[in-house]
Amino acid sequence: MAGLEELKKKLVPLFDADKGFSPTSTSDPFDSYSLSDAGTVNLLSQSYGVYNINELGLQKWPVDDTDHGEKTYRCASHEMRVFGAIGAGASSVVQRAIHIPTHRIIALKKINIFEKEKRQQLLTEIRTLCEAPCYQGLVEFYGAFYTPDSGQISIALEYMDGGSLADIIKIRKSIPEPILSSMVQKLLHGLSYLHGVRHLVHRDIKPANLLVNLKGEPKITDFGISAGLESSIAMCATFVGTVTYMSPERIRNENYSYPADIWSLGLALFECGTGEFPYTANEGPVNLMLQILDDPSPSLSRHDYSPEFCSFVDACLKKNPDDRPTADQVSTHFLLQGNKSQERVDVLHILNRQWSS
Repeated sequence: MAGLEELKKKLVPLFDADKGFSPTSTSDPFDSYSLSDAGTVNLLSQSYGVYNINELGLQKWPVDDTDHGEKTYRCASHEMRVFGAIGAGASSVVQRAIHIPTHRIIALKKINIFEKEKRQQLLTEIRTLCEAPCYQGLVEFYGAFYTPDSGQISIALEYMDGGSLADIIKIRKSIPEPILSSMVQKLLHGLSYLHGVRHLVHRDIKPANLLVNLKGEPKITDFGISAGLESSIAMCATFVGTVTYMSPERIRNENYSYPADIWSLGLALFECGTGEFPYTANEGPVNLMLQILDDPSPSLSRHDYSPEFCSFVDACLKKNPDDRPTADQVSTHFLLQGNKSQERVDVLHILNRQWSS
């Protein structure tokens, strides 16, 4: 694996060779970046290569000669016309924009490059998206660009015009089981890819990060706090993410792995199917965490839902992570309910109601 100095040498052609790196370079190999006088941001990741971003787009350089992962995304700031805000989170602002050359409506996620915590989330998100730019069940990635005047990097993503599942249940209160069945199958494709191919734990699966378009296609977004597990026995040991959907082993601050995402998915589906979060979340995070640890796992009513859907949610919400199925296993277990064509019509009907409200 190339060391930090070797990675820096790879960046020289993209800089003014006489001026080299600016004083803003850091020595931390896990949070290294440089900003050239010409306005190119360089994010260095020892495991995943080097990402160079300027006003014209993004270029990924491979980590060593055995890595053939060089990629270029032409996505220029002057090609964008922003025409509205979509939302804002703790680390970013998301705007709706038109990419003029393609007449495509996109979502621009803007993150400040000078804030260390946000910068690390930015690097994590970009490297995840670069490896799966258009994989089923994951929001599509079009590129990124840097705006020197604002100090922001904008990530260009597929615009999901139906909003999130959290948006839908605010309007619709709940989502019918046949529609959730159809959605889950597609979401599990994305989750299987993150776990089985990219070896990533998403760590923030929740209704707000499960988006849907007007075709009725659900996709996972927001990879800023995902964590890589390089070996089959590797485990995460950091406390990040939304406490509301956090698995018991994460709340106990134990090592955790892919089953943590399965718990979060099960809890999100329970909430979307019933329209109610199964724990009392308005008495503070400590009380919520104690409920998750001490109370029996939530279980759907057998009178209101099919045996397949109930057993699926039950399997996801096992307290012991070793008892939860993998994303691949749960996708083969889960049976679609109802007529597929009708499910799509119903999804569009729900989303049309959302937009007309």
